Amino acid sequence: MFLNFADTRLIEYLPKVIWPALLATLRMLFFSMILGLIIGSVVAVFLVLTSPYGLKPNKKVYRVLDFTINMIRSFPVIILIVAISPLTRVIVGTSVGEKAAIVPLTIAAFPVIARYIEMSMLEVDRNVVIAAKSFGASDSQIIFKVLLSEALPSIVAGLTTTTILFLASTTLAGAVGAGGLGAVALTYGYQRFDDVMMYAIVIILFVMVLIIQGIGELIYRKIKK
Repeated sequence: MFLNFADTRLIEYLPKVIWPALLATLRMLFFSMILGLIIGSVVAVFLVLTSPYGLKPNKKVYRVLDFTINMIRSFPVIILIVAISPLTRVIVGTSVGEKAAIVPLTIAAFPVIARYIEMSMLEVDRNVVIAAKSFGASDSQIIFKVLLSEALPSIVAGLTTTTILFLASTTLAGAVGAGGLGAVALTYGYQRFDDVMMYAIVIILFVMVLIIQGIGELIYRKIKK
C-alpha cells in the first residue's frame, strides 16, 4: 500500500517538481564549478609562483592570497550566501534565485579549488623543475608544461571531491530561495512532512554523487595512463 502511494506521488511530482529542481541544481553546480575553476586556477598559479618554494618568491603577495583564501574558506556556505547578498545583488541584480546562488557558490568554490591545485603543483618532484630550468624553460613553461601537467591527476581527484562537496552546497542554497533539489526537500519533504519526497531527493543526490565520482575516477585513470 505504501509503495503504491509512493509511486503515485513520485509520478505526479517528477515532471512538475523534481525534474526542474534537478536541472536547476545541475546548472548551479556546473556554472559555479566552471567559474570557480577558472578563478581558482589563476589564484593557484600566483600562489605557486610567489610561495617561499616558488619560482618567484614574494612574501607580501603570497600572504595576501593565502589570507584571503583562508578567510573565505572559514565561512560556512549558507552564511556566505547571506553575507555577500549585497554583492550578489550588484552582480546579477538580485540576491534570490538560481543565478544569484551561483555568485556565492563560485566565491566559496574558488579558494578550495585554488588550494587543491596549489598543493598538487607543489607536490611535483623538485628535480623535474630543476631539470626543466636546466634546459632553459621559462617560468610559464614550467608552470603549464611541467607543474600542471605532472599534477593533473591529483588536480582531477581534488576537483572530483570539490564537485561532490559543492553539490551539497547547492542544496543549502535552496534553503535561501535558490531553488533546486534543496528547496524541494525543504518545502515538500520537511515543511509538509512528506517522507516520500524527502527520500526521493536523498536517493537522487546519492546517485548524482556516484555519477560524479565515477566520471572523476574515469578521467583520473585515463590521465594516469
